[in-house]
Amino acid sequence: MAPSAVDVVEPTTLPHKGGVPVSNGKIHAKGVAQVAAEGKWETFSFEPIRESQVARAMGRRYFKDLDTYAESDIVIVGAGSCGLSTAYTLAKARPDLKIAIIEASVSPGGGAWLGGQLFSAMVMRKPADKFLSELGVPFEDEGSYVVVKHAALFTSTLLSKVIAFPNVKLFNATAVEDLITRRDEENGGAIRVAGVVTNWTLVSMHHDDQSCMDPNTINAPVIISTTGHDGPFGAFSAKRLVSMGALDRLGGMRGLDMNRAEDAIVKRTREVVPGLICGGMELSEIDGANRMGPTFGAMALSGVKAAEEALAVFEERKKQNAF
Repeated sequence: MAPSAVDVVEPTTLPHKGGVPVSNGKIHAKGVAQVAAEGKWETFSFEPIRESQVARAMGRRYFKDLDTYAESDIVIVGAGSCGLSTAYTLAKARPDLKIAIIEASVSPGGGAWLGGQLFSAMVMRKPADKFLSELGVPFEDEGSYVVVKHAALFTSTLLSKVIAFPNVKLFNATAVEDLITRRDEENGGAIRVAGVVTNWTLVSMHHDDQSCMDPNTINAPVIISTTGHDGPFGAFSAKRLVSMGALDRLGGMRGLDMNRAEDAIVKRTREVVPGLICGGMELSEIDGANRMGPTFGAMALSGVKAAEEALAVFEERKKQNAF
């Protein structure tokens, strides 16, 4: 008898070999949509699995990633619109580099899931439309600016492209608790950033009510910090640089002025101290730049510039053998 859309032969028993279930059933599938159309759901069945297989599949890959990216080429702190734009530009330009992204939230994207005040549409001033076109995100052209119908369309598209790069690993629900530093004795003992100190975010949130829970580390010759303006995890690297004496003080973000703010953020994206590049709204706290509010062009283009700066710094560190 010819098989139906989904012809499942149920096994009478579920034998195991080395803890892994072995099914003697066979599935001939024409596709789930066709199954539904033919009303064959009563014969539908997933392939059998043992719970330990799920645990091992997740754990094995996660710990392999921890091992692989413990020595990275570039670490990006913060997976908001600027950090993701940085990662996209870097990974596309240099598929040979290992790029780790550390994001404190479970959900990457920062504030770029909405356009502002819980509104859906995202506004970007030109020439940031060029970045949207490269990503393949549609928009409405309003002359000097463009509008994406929903900020989530931009963020989800960018995020999916970043994660798809084989040389990028996103560690979300992971917080940067500190910076790894070295003293450059040839440069008067100046601090050089050489990596990040990490912990799971939920652990970081409970240091005050639990016993000592030490962190983990990732070494990298270049760190890019895009943690946003001051907040629970915002401006982290900037504030840490001040507390360790690498910066005298923070300039403090000024009031909202879109025209001044966006230009300033892109132009000032740079290596703040050796080994640490800052981009996005974290710079507003360092430089005393204006707040930009609900417009996102500077976030994308600051990310593009941060990537260019990072590659230049990386090659210089490589020449100096300062890894």
